[in-house]
Amino acid sequence: MAAACLASLMFGLEISSVPAILPTLDNDLHADFQQLQWTMNAYTIAVATVLMAAGTLADRYGRKRLFVMTIVAFGAASLLCGLAPDMPVLIVGRALQGASGGAMLICQVAVLSKQFSDVRDRARAFGWWGIVFGVGLGFGPVIGSGIAALMGWAWVFLIHAFVAVFTVVPALLGVRESKDPEARRLDLAGIVTLSLAVFCVAYVITQGGELGFISPLAQAIVAMATLSLIAFITVERIAPHPMFDFSVFRIRPFSGALFGAMGMNFSFWPFMIYLPIWFQAGLGLDGLAAGFALLAYTLPTLVVPPFAERLSLRLGAGSVIPAGLFVIGLGFFIMKIGTGGGSPALATTLAGAVLAGIGLGATNTPVTNTTTGSVSSDRAGMASGIDMSARMISLAVNIALMGFVLLEGVQKRLGAASGAPDATQLRHIAERIAAGNVSTPDQSVWGALQVIGPGALAGGFGDVMLYGAIGVWGLAALSFITFGRQRGVDGAS
Repeated sequence: MAAACLASLMFGLEISSVPAILPTLDNDLHADFQQLQWTMNAYTIAVATVLMAAGTLADRYGRKRLFVMTIVAFGAASLLCGLAPDMPVLIVGRALQGASGGAMLICQVAVLSKQFSDVRDRARAFGWWGIVFGVGLGFGPVIGSGIAALMGWAWVFLIHAFVAVFTVVPALLGVRESKDPEARRLDLAGIVTLSLAVFCVAYVITQGGELGFISPLAQAIVAMATLSLIAFITVERIAPHPMFDFSVFRIRPFSGALFGAMGMNFSFWPFMIYLPIWFQAGLGLDGLAAGFALLAYTLPTLVVPPFAERLSLRLGAGSVIPAGLFVIGLGFFIMKIGTGGGSPALATTLAGAVLAGIGLGATNTPVTNTTTGSVSSDRAGMASGIDMSARMISLAVNIALMGFVLLEGVQKRLGAASGAPDATQLRHIAERIAAGNVSTPDQSVWGALQVIGPGALAGGFGDVMLYGAIGVWGLAALSFITFGRQRGVDGAS
């Protein structure tokens, strides 16, 4: 239990604590805007890549063995991140963290399910595991900000190398080895084609402005993404043991809940990457104060789920999930009002953040319960894998999309206000502002930057918040329609 909880704490912290130090990386490692995006996207894409494979490997070669290996690998990758001399090394380390962390997450679930055979013991075990995971996610921003303020940004990563040592010991001593003698073969073709499609989409969105969206290279990447997606669908339809069984999408509660999973990762979670930049560069908070402000965004996700479960039992997941998504969108819309400036800007942003967190807390648990509960027990693992994959893929794509909207919004306002330097200089300045650097000593490039920059940043963030609101409202509507008239957890349309 201790091993699983420590592992879940590490995984949760590395999702929510790292966004709090992104503005620091801009200063200390001279990260450009795209590199800040890849610091998070390398992690999420790697998690999505290994999720489905890890369960199969654990079943075949031993759940304890893979669990211990992933803990060690996560600690080593964290050490690499903390010692990284530059951004390319840090991004590689984050990818290794994501791959080992995603496999570690799957192993935690498998180990707990096997270790605690009694129904009540298992429920208690998963309850504590979920609480610790939630603490990592919820308090990650303030923990990351505090560590960075006291010890430096590198310790946000280095600390996990030490925690991994303390996690390996109870894993070696307490976990019983288990395998599945009838474990399926690894769906390597499906993993490769899906991962390639996701990476290409994220890459062309993130780097498209630099490459040129109509350049031959960008079009080639789009073509590769399209072909990879077609190949993935083809492979999964003909494979004897596919990791994605597309027939589950005909189950309306499953598909309705899946739209909910995508909605959360279309709005709430990707925006966590950019919100620290807004708190610091847009609203003038220091790093530690920004970490505490982020609690308004994350703490409701820990408090609301028990109430959401009761509502789900009374009203049905088909009502609670779309309603939760709608509340997230409402929170984003209120945060957008805060970008208008003036004395209530911080209060308005915090109020919207709380509302978005409430919506996320109302949506998350019913989504998980519905995706696994609407299929037969022998398909629950596969359904959970599709749910997690949908979350990670939509998160990776929308980290890139939100960054694109932010950068284009800043650049548009700079161009309109300045009369402007050439396109290359303008984009360079926009990237610096979008990364949170609203002042620069290089006044020869653009003397009015300090005057125009904050307003351009606020306008860009307003665009991102509007994008998040409209996107999650659209997925709320799709979820509501897909569930149909009967909106209970158990299924039917």
